[in-house]
Amino acid sequence: MLIRVLVISLYLFMLGACTLGPDYERPPVADPDSFRMQQGPTLEEVSLADLGWWELFQDENLQSLIRKALVENKDVRIAVARVREARAQLAGTGADQLPRIDGNSSIQRNQPSGAVARQFGFPGSIPQIPATNQFRATADLSFELDFWGKLRRATEAAQADLFARESARRTVVLTLVSDLATAYFELRALDAELEFAKRTLKARQEAFDLVRLRKFVGQRSTRDIRREEQEVARARAVIPDLERQIGQKEHQLSLLMGRNPAPIVRGISLRDQPLPPEVPAGLPSALLERRPDIVEAEQRLVAANAKIGVAKAAFFPQISLTGNFGAQSLQFSELFVGYTRVWTFGPSLTVPLFDAGRNLANLEMSQAQREQAVITYEKTIQQAFREVEDALIAHQKNREILTERERVVDLSREALELAKLEYLNGTVSYLEILMAQRELFNAETALVQTQRNQLLAVVQLYKSLGGGWIPQPTSQDLAMREVPK
Repeated sequence: MLIRVLVISLYLFMLGACTLGPDYERPPVADPDSFRMQQGPTLEEVSLADLGWWELFQDENLQSLIRKALVENKDVRIAVARVREARAQLAGTGADQLPRIDGNSSIQRNQPSGAVARQFGFPGSIPQIPATNQFRATADLSFELDFWGKLRRATEAAQADLFARESARRTVVLTLVSDLATAYFELRALDAELEFAKRTLKARQEAFDLVRLRKFVGQRSTRDIRREEQEVARARAVIPDLERQIGQKEHQLSLLMGRNPAPIVRGISLRDQPLPPEVPAGLPSALLERRPDIVEAEQRLVAANAKIGVAKAAFFPQISLTGNFGAQSLQFSELFVGYTRVWTFGPSLTVPLFDAGRNLANLEMSQAQREQAVITYEKTIQQAFREVEDALIAHQKNREILTERERVVDLSREALELAKLEYLNGTVSYLEILMAQRELFNAETALVQTQRNQLLAVVQLYKSLGGGWIPQPTSQDLAMREVPK
């Protein structure tokens, strides 16, 4: 009973002891009041990132691909395993603050030497000393008293590492969603370009048949036929190159989904993909809580800050309590009889006297690591601001370009119809029709690429804002917002 009271008293005293090392304070960050390219002055506190990815991307086929990827993607599975590793490490580090009790049992058979009796001065012949058995069963106690906060700082660092791993996992998920959406929109753009190329080839083939017919009746020259053959060959060469790009893009999507290369089911066409009417970025200060890479960098800083306390505690004495309680007997049948009880209990003190500068070097190293973590944290924030601004200006300018590209396509179609009419009237050569067809194909291709860029700008903005991420997620709710029921 006395031992129990003593252990509890020492533990309570240990809890009130000092904790070495600096307490964490978030470094000051010079964040702007608003983004430079912010759109919608009345939507400052509303952000595109408030939407879940299934709310932003309305294509059901794309949603299906993302759901499968979140389950099967290898990078996501690795990140989840790293979170489990960090959680186990935290449990192990936290356990160091509590007493450790081990059961220990042993059985020994001893044969003393006959020379022992001679050494004690017994005269005459020395009888053989009989062998004896010894049975022992004890419970061993070991408990390090955390007077200087070394174990508490180590637990603090392990907890911060767990939060950093969870944020890293969230970064992997966010990157996966954006990469998969980007690849899918690029695939749909290539599909549209292939459709234009096939349509152009068909028009070129029809024109070639017409020129060849007119050559037969003496209205066209061999030179005209060769020119049209060149246009047909040029249009035909575009198709296999686009098919190559489409196949490789499907392979990229398959890898993101964690499976072998396979065909990808399409959904809504590129030009019919719905876009939000506004893409507000929200408040810049919200990035500090929403972007998982910023949260991860801050948690790395928290861990580095706590490790300074661990390094400082190494300069002070280490006090531990050790003891055991059990029974020892020469007969197994008497092992648990009252008079066979044995116990020991007492503190031990370890004082660092000379370590050749090892502890000082560890302290300097931990301080340098904290300095690196601060710089990394600040750099991550600046990079986040830049990515948001880049995505905002890309979205805004692509929207302006899109309006002009649509106008160019309309004008190119009108120019082609006029060229055909003038050719039928005999006022221009067939070369004008070829040039008008080429201009229309180029204009339609440029329009598709601009539509793709507009969608990719939305995806990039969503990613740069940390879209769909819940601040401070619990370990049980980590996947709740990622895969809707």
